[in-house]
Amino acid sequence: MIAYPESVQYLYALGNEIKSSKLGLERISALMAAMDHPELAFRVVHVAGTNGKGSTCAMIERAVREAGHRTGLYTSPHLVEPTERIRIGGRDLSREEFTAAFEVVRSVASRLLDEGVIDMHPTYFETVTAMAFHAFRQAGVEWAVVEVGLGGRLDATNVVRPALAVITPVDFDHEAWLGSSLDAIAGEKAGILKHGAPAVIAPQHPEAMRRIEREAAAAGVRLAVPGASAVSGVRIDAFRSRFHAFGLNIDCPLAGEHQVMNALTAVTALRELGVAGGAIEKGIAAASWPGRLERVARNPDIILDGAHNPSGVRALAAYIRRFFGGRRVWLIYGTMRDKSVEEIGDMLSPVASEVILTAPDSPRALRPEALLPLFDHPNVRTAPNLGEALAIAREAAAGDVVFITGSLYLVGEARPLFVQ
Repeated sequence: MIAYPESVQYLYALGNEIKSSKLGLERISALMAAMDHPELAFRVVHVAGTNGKGSTCAMIERAVREAGHRTGLYTSPHLVEPTERIRIGGRDLSREEFTAAFEVVRSVASRLLDEGVIDMHPTYFETVTAMAFHAFRQAGVEWAVVEVGLGGRLDATNVVRPALAVITPVDFDHEAWLGSSLDAIAGEKAGILKHGAPAVIAPQHPEAMRRIEREAAAAGVRLAVPGASAVSGVRIDAFRSRFHAFGLNIDCPLAGEHQVMNALTAVTALRELGVAGGAIEKGIAAASWPGRLERVARNPDIILDGAHNPSGVRALAAYIRRFFGGRRVWLIYGTMRDKSVEEIGDMLSPVASEVILTAPDSPRALRPEALLPLFDHPNVRTAPNLGEALAIAREAAAGDVVFITGSLYLVGEARPLFVQ
């Protein structure tokens, strides 16, 4: 068997998972059939959306695990290691387990290629998706919470037959693949809706909700839509929120006002699944989702947030205004070339005292000099890499706060420097 580094190198050689994506279910369907359908070996909660789907997945999985079930969690992208994408019982797949799953999928894919059953090797994302389903079956997972990678309708995860579908807020992202209107993007996300499986839909822009409702009616899917009126007694501080909903006391340890609605969506989903109230309360209170408004150091506070699209940046700016308006804010920002960045400077400049533009350690990174025209700020400068950006930010005083944000690649690069 090959070693873990070689398996990762092979996956990366398949190409960037976004740029080399080949939307469609033909290859993954052939792969699942040749592997005797591992995706049918467990019950699935399938989660699509633009923002909040990862944290919503994390809360649902933790509460289902608290209810006594053996769980799997499949999310993307990873921050540091690809093993983070596949979790069983709250634990990342080990390197040995990851490599073993890779070997199984690679062997089957090679045979299908030789036989002419598939037109090309499965993509990076298709391969890891197949690995996750194989690993879940091998481990005897009862419930898997599966996050959509891109869109929904043609995403590789859409081979599952969900017991429940969930759609978190839909916004603009990946327009080149999903369409240039909220109606079109919502249509792609709603592609996970399947007859016989109810769906929980977070509150949406009216245009997106209309499209989701049309798709649900066509598929005969019952929708549950949690509203703000279901929530009372909301208390939010910089690093958690507490509220009452459906007779439960919810203590959400994930930071940001937007996490109230994500938690409410998770609670609604868990009630649809029949999870007991005590397990819901304990599970959400124990949930974690690294790299999203995550404080990793103090004095000065250093907070990581993978705000990688306009709606995520809007949420970050609102968070800074609400909780750090009286403090000096340092912003270290870096992003990738395939991201929509035109609005970013206008949203972030007003909330920052100091701006340091840098680049993630990736060939797809956008040069910091290219970001300069977007940030009309009196104290903006560039640093070629994260190390030099942090060296500049060491000027920050104990009362200041430093945000490292933009690409999840940048957040993933930063996190090991602070969290062991």
